[in-house]
Amino acid sequence: MPRYKLTIAYDGTDFCGWQKQEPFADALHANPQARPHQAGATHATLEDRIRRGTAGELKLEVQGSVHREGEDRPRVQLRTVQHVVERAVREIVREPVILMGSSRTDAGVHAKGQVAAFSCSGDDDAGTEPLGAKSRVDDDTPPTSPRHSGWPLSRGTDRLLYALNGRLPPDALITSIEPVASHFDPIGDTRAKGYSYTIHASRTRPLWDRRYVAHVWETLDHARMHEAAKHLTGEHDFAAFAAAGHGRLTTVRTIYDCTVTRAAEDRIRIDVSGNGFLYNMVRIIAGTLADVGRGRLTPDDIPRIIASKDRRQAGSTMPPEGLCLEWIRY
Repeated sequence: MPRYKLTIAYDGTDFCGWQKQEPFADALHANPQARPHQAGATHATLEDRIRRGTAGELKLEVQGSVHREGEDRPRVQLRTVQHVVERAVREIVREPVILMGSSRTDAGVHAKGQVAAFSCSGDDDAGTEPLGAKSRVDDDTPPTSPRHSGWPLSRGTDRLLYALNGRLPPDALITSIEPVASHFDPIGDTRAKGYSYTIHASRTRPLWDRRYVAHVWETLDHARMHEAAKHLTGEHDFAAFAAAGHGRLTTVRTIYDCTVTRAAEDRIRIDVSGNGFLYNMVRIIAGTLADVGRGRLTPDDIPRIIASKDRRQAGSTMPPEGLCLEWIRY
């Protein structure tokens, strides 16, 4: 059974993160005050907007209808990267494959080097349908005809890359595909990850690339920020840099490198790599370093914050748009 490793890039602005989430139309109906993405978006207004075709900003997708008591209600699902890529894979290999990703990026976070993998059958007669042919594949029960299922290694990954990208939306792109061992685990086999966080520090807010930078109004001293970042390297208990409810058994992590550079006159870039990161850890690191750049903290405060293991001692959680998953190593 072939297994394929995918490297995926995406603009996270219109995604509710990486991880696939279940439809919740019934939950919305039971609780009309629920707000799926933005304040004031009740179930009634959600239905109206889906019918008008303006639900995109709510980061939802229509998945057919839910029939109950003679009513037709839209069946909706939070729009996630895992969902759209897995759906494309299922349409091409025509099997109910499960796509496993390495990093569970949050809503609004971008990626250049997300990694995911799936396995499928590898019959030589698989995929006799022309690559350009569109097939209607339900998310839960895709066709499983032997003549049209799987993707054998003999067909090559170039054709698979072309076929999958042809079914992805404009804000997601598979940049490479390679065969891997059947036991390859995108999560468990990860050895290091690298993130960047970009800050637009100016009295003028960003315009053209506002989706990819976080804006602060003050000027920041990047040299002091870089000095502070050095204190983060090494193995530490990063409880002070983890959001509540992180769900991890241990908050000990190793940071291999953390640097702060001035990418342009009004741009500060933070690059951090490590063996793993806690929930919102990089965004809290960015917020803490920004406070150093403002003068609210000193570089020597970082060891104290780490030792405190107290989230209240660190800086604020910066917004998601400045964060990008740059690479994952195995």
